[in-house]
Amino acid sequence: MRKAKFFAAALLAMSSLGAFAQHQFTVQANKPGAEIQPTMYGIFFEDINFGADGGLYAEMVENRSFEFPQRLMGWNTFGNVTLSDVKPAFDRNPHYVTLESAGAREKQTGLENRGFFGMGLKKDMKYDFTVYGRLHLIDGKQGKIRVELVNSKNDVIAKQVINITNNKWQKLTATLTSPQTDAKGLMRVYLEKGSESVDLDHISLFPEDNWNGLRADLVQDLADLKPGIFRFPGGCIVEGTDLDTRYEWKNSVGAPENRPLNENRWRDTFPHRLFPNYYQSLGLGFYEYFLLSEKIGAEPLPILSVGLACQYQNDDKDPNAHVAVKDLQSYIDDALDLIEFANGPVTSKWGKLRADMGHPAPFNLKQIGIGNEQWGPMYPERLKKFMEQIHAKYPKIKICGSSGPSADGKDFDYGWEQMRKLGVDMVDEHYYKSPEWFRSNASRYDKYDRKGPKVFAGEYAAHAENDPNSWEAALSEAAFMTGLERNADVVYQATYAPLFAHVEGWQWRPDLIWFDNLSSVRSANYYVQQLYGENKGTNVLKLTENGKAVAGENGLYATACFDKTTKSYIVKIANTSNEAKEINVTFNGIKKLNPGKVTVLHADDIQAENKIDNKNVVVPVVSDAQVQGNVLNVKMKPNSFVVYRF
Repeated sequence: MRKAKFFAAALLAMSSLGAFAQHQFTVQANKPGAEIQPTMYGIFFEDINFGADGGLYAEMVENRSFEFPQRLMGWNTFGNVTLSDVKPAFDRNPHYVTLESAGAREKQTGLENRGFFGMGLKKDMKYDFTVYGRLHLIDGKQGKIRVELVNSKNDVIAKQVINITNNKWQKLTATLTSPQTDAKGLMRVYLEKGSESVDLDHISLFPEDNWNGLRADLVQDLADLKPGIFRFPGGCIVEGTDLDTRYEWKNSVGAPENRPLNENRWRDTFPHRLFPNYYQSLGLGFYEYFLLSEKIGAEPLPILSVGLACQYQNDDKDPNAHVAVKDLQSYIDDALDLIEFANGPVTSKWGKLRADMGHPAPFNLKQIGIGNEQWGPMYPERLKKFMEQIHAKYPKIKICGSSGPSADGKDFDYGWEQMRKLGVDMVDEHYYKSPEWFRSNASRYDKYDRKGPKVFAGEYAAHAENDPNSWEAALSEAAFMTGLERNADVVYQATYAPLFAHVEGWQWRPDLIWFDNLSSVRSANYYVQQLYGENKGTNVLKLTENGKAVAGENGLYATACFDKTTKSYIVKIANTSNEAKEINVTFNGIKKLNPGKVTVLHADDIQAENKIDNKNVVVPVVSDAQVQGNVLNVKMKPNSFVVYRF
């Protein structure tokens, strides 16, 4: 028995020594290396999971212009309501409704809209109602409508009457204040009793705190990431299920009331998460994307169609599925015109439109992507045509090509070979892989060709079993990203994907930010991205253990950098093991570091998640960090990520 106790104690001591075995890291602090681009860590937006309408775009009314193929989808009607398109208010959105008296048997004529999974109403928030209205009859004298906010118990909580006195289309407004908070409110619009018949179009409701039509809390979530690059509008919606449903940027600028509806390519892609009402009003369009880029301090990266519809859903041998090379000019013109819209003088056609929309100054566009996840010989032969004309007219614009939808394999290798031949500036790589893949691929870019195009990791996320936004997934991404930073001489920028998901409208997960109609939650993955965005530095510093990069041995991953703007040293370390680690980090080339800060991201449960009803399960904790001369002593918990800044 005594021998058994002795051996147990010895094993426990050995285990403890192993857990806290000291690692010796060395940072060459006096030799700044490769430049880290300001664009290094950023965001990717695609209208999936109701990320635009029903999400970032703050419009609360679904099908506000009655342009869904089922014209009244999203609306309940009562009384005498009819549809028409005679002498419409907007030529590209021609449908509207007419409200007429219901006669003696019916007391009310009107419409009801429940928005996107309900209308989220906040106590004391003002809501701006707008409608385009006219008297239905040429000789009509006066019409009256009543707009109401209604809570989930069917109680009217705010209302206002609007007079319509003209038989010409007019924009009419009202402001309603909600006296209570309700996640599942709705809106009703009535024809007042005794009123003349009226025509109504573009019925809209926005919270007054919106920022340029965008939801204020979600805009703040993006700004707090400190992103360097903002890629939009996708993704697969750039391609479309077919060419007719591809995203066309020219349809997304100008007056929002006259931007034509587009079918969202994710509407019926996932039969297990079907949303037949998923369309794009394009109220969130390219102008708003550029404005948002400015707001959050990110460089814009628009992606345009290369003339290929989604290759997953279309046969490459079908001559009608894709644009023939000889017929590409209108697509190429779209790219050239977009650059003019973003950067052109106000005397140019598209620069004038930008100015007319409220932004005379250029948006300073520096790069553009042509195509998304395309593969095979059809892509490079089309991309080449774009590159020739873009380079001829705008030689300073960087062009981003694609290596296809996979992280390796035949199509990936072919894609890279062709991108090198074409001389693109960046190659967009995508990988949705297991946490294990991310941990084992932290050295992915160590041996990439430094003379070829740069890497844009344009879509990536760790997908654990059942796709949660778990701490395991986030920590694996943190470990992988040390390899992005260490290889900043070849990795130009990177963006996690997708960005947003409505808790009731999701189709794909994991996602960086989840939201409902009232609030949002930042995932553990979000905080990893934020820590990198806030601490990217300007130059890589060589960090090694025993002369080698710290890239997974003993479950440890690390990188270091210097920030010239703040004259700060930054060290990031991920411990993906189940053991605590003690690490000495020696900063060679300097005698003493000033005290700094350490930010720790950790959860005892590797499956922990931040959710809408429990938002702070995995959050950064900041404390003071001390050093002894030029040596930093790090004591890391199992499964943790730390960022030191001095």
